[in-house]
Amino acid sequence: MTKLSFGSHPFLLGFEQLERLVERTAKSGEGYPPYNIEAVTENAYRITLAVAGFREEDLAITIEDRQLVIRGRVSDGENGQERVFLHRGIASRAFQRSFVLADGVDVAGAHMEHGLLHIDLRRQVPETVVQTIRIGQRKG
Repeated sequence: MTKLSFGSHPFLLGFEQLERLVERTAKSGEGYPPYNIEAVTENAYRITLAVAGFREEDLAITIEDRQLVIRGRVSDGENGQERVFLHRGIASRAFQRSFVLADGVDVAGAHMEHGLLHIDLRRQVPETVVQTIRIGQRKG
């Protein structure tokens, strides 16, 4: 039995990178911090991460090679003082969470509210272009 992959299907021309993209996203399966992805409209999405205990300055959001990367690192002490916990049940470990963005999907903004980091995404819908290809004679 022959395994048919995305990149080798004869009707999917130019999609060779699709299989590598699927493999790359499947490898980022850590569960911290928990997150939601919602469709706000047909062309707008929102990623929400639960980042209780993190301040805005503890978080970094970047786009690296069409990949949205959110990093978090909580500083141990405030104003140079070490914190002493009698019980620590709220996870505040460093994390990195990645999401691969399709071409045409851009970050519209980000904000924090009640311990949740919201990242808004928008898909730019390209105009439909019809192009006529002239059939010419081969020279030579």
